[in-house]
Amino acid sequence: MLEFFKVYKKFAIFFLFLSAIILSLFYYALKPVKRLPTFAPGKNVNQELVDSNVVHIKKKHHIADFSLTNQNGKTITQADYDNKIYVADFFFTTCGTICPVMTSNMKKVQKAILLDDDVMLLSHTVTPEIDTVAQLKRYAVEKGVLSHKWNLVTGSKKEIYNLARKSYLVAKYDPTKDDAYGMVHTENFVLVDKQKRIRGLYDGTDDEDIDRLLKDITLLKEEYKN
Repeated sequence: MLEFFKVYKKFAIFFLFLSAIILSLFYYALKPVKRLPTFAPGKNVNQELVDSNVVHIKKKHHIADFSLTNQNGKTITQADYDNKIYVADFFFTTCGTICPVMTSNMKKVQKAILLDDDVMLLSHTVTPEIDTVAQLKRYAVEKGVLSHKWNLVTGSKKEIYNLARKSYLVAKYDPTKDDAYGMVHTENFVLVDKQKRIRGLYDGTDDEDIDRLLKDITLLKEEYKN
């Protein structure tokens, strides 16, 4: 009789253990996972900020390949952001209105992701004729930009225009420029996932939106874990 209870006890423990595993699997399978939206030129962005050549795209939108130069004179390409989540914006160093606030808030993001190897930052100048490598370097030193986390980049006006209005979807067209690449950058920060898709747009001058951005970075990281 005692042996029977010993066997029964072992069976009961095994059954309870198995039941706990099954319940856990059901819980995680049925638990709703919040996913960030995916943005595309013709779907869920301000059409003023989109080049007319890409407004027909409503899905499968990705950031185009690029080759730019950072504050250290290094060539920065998509390869430097492979398998990374990153936050991008557009600015210029001599801007005295929204850019100082944007840079200050991007620095807050830099501090929050400093020890996170999955996340980086990328800021594009919209005045490459002014923002030389030397000028970007001075600005980087002044603002506390850390090169291993945050690239300030310059390049041709054409490439920066195309990135702003055809890839990141965050700049207005300025028709007064003779070269057809005139634009007015906005305060938008762009959250880009590891597949080079836009997963969030935020007001880079708004503290609450910066908090939302940081929370969304965590959500996006969870999405990859799951």
